[in-house]
Amino acid sequence: MSRPPLPPFTSETAAQKARMAEDAWNSCDPEKVSLAYTPDSVWRNRGEFLAGREAIVAFLTRKWAKELDYRLIKEVWAYEGDRIAVRFAYEWHDDSGNWFRSYGNENWEFDDAGLMARRIASINDRPIAEGERKFHWPLGRRPDDHPSLSDLDL
Repeated sequence: MSRPPLPPFTSETAAQKARMAEDAWNSCDPEKVSLAYTPDSVWRNRGEFLAGREAIVAFLTRKWAKELDYRLIKEVWAYEGDRIAVRFAYEWHDDSGNWFRSYGNENWEFDDAGLMARRIASINDRPIAEGERKFHWPLGRRPDDHPSLSDLDL
């Protein structure tokens, strides 16, 4: 299975890959998201270590059961060869209505078919008031005209 764009990445293809990942994650569909990763993909997400698509699906299922009304923006930080570094922010609330903005960085490594073989994520959560939210689009894909992280000064 091939998942273009393929490495080595350019500025344009790295940005395309980041947007594809953002769109998939904003779907909150664990099965769909898992298809962007190699069958034996290795993750570090915060302090949790995962390996394989089955573990990814289980992780994302737990994540989106807790992180409600999830909305994410990703932005390329750097790229070279088969690697892309992104920064991101996402907003969500828990089942008690407490809102958070989570900030983080991810390092991605891709195989020759364009599937992500490694994902290393560092993430911090910041409680926010509902009035501090900046991500207000309907659930799902972020509209093309919505401001980026840089535009929002995040």
